[in-house]
Amino acid sequence: MTEEKVILVNEQDEPIGLMNKLEAHEKAVLHRAFSVFVLNSKNEIMLQQRAHHKYHSPLLWTNTCCSHQRDGETNIQAGTRRLYEEMGFKTELKELFHFIYKAPFDNGLTEHELDHVMIGYYNEEPQINPEEVESWKWMCIEAVRQDMIQNPDIYTVWFKIIFDEFYHYLEDHKI
Repeated sequence: MTEEKVILVNEQDEPIGLMNKLEAHEKAVLHRAFSVFVLNSKNEIMLQQRAHHKYHSPLLWTNTCCSHQRDGETNIQAGTRRLYEEMGFKTELKELFHFIYKAPFDNGLTEHELDHVMIGYYNEEPQINPEEVESWKWMCIEAVRQDMIQNPDIYTVWFKIIFDEFYHYLEDHKI
């Protein structure tokens, strides 16, 4: 199986090439990514706990799903694909905003991503893929905010950035 490639971009989100995912994380090259937030009718966020064998951020809690777009895929197509691969369901997604962040990890890898944040709504239980997801739960937005203050080390870097800087987008997008 060939390693998945990520789309390298400039700060205007214009594609400038492709690179193997691991190499992009080793070299800290800016690449396109996405983060999906799924909320239910109670305005709770579906969080996932990353699988224990992930090469970075294992067992940390994060947004519903996240990954990288494939060459030729729109952000919505990528988010829909990955949501189904990780959480086992499909729902309509809407793109909210994007931002750039850079976060080094203890294992020598660095996330340097132009991250497209999307939102969707769903009220059922997911059928998680154990290769990708260890566990999941619903949490209200305020409970997540309080838990991040008390337990910041149990959340992924990108989730903390999105939540700290942009949580009002989540609050504003109620059903």
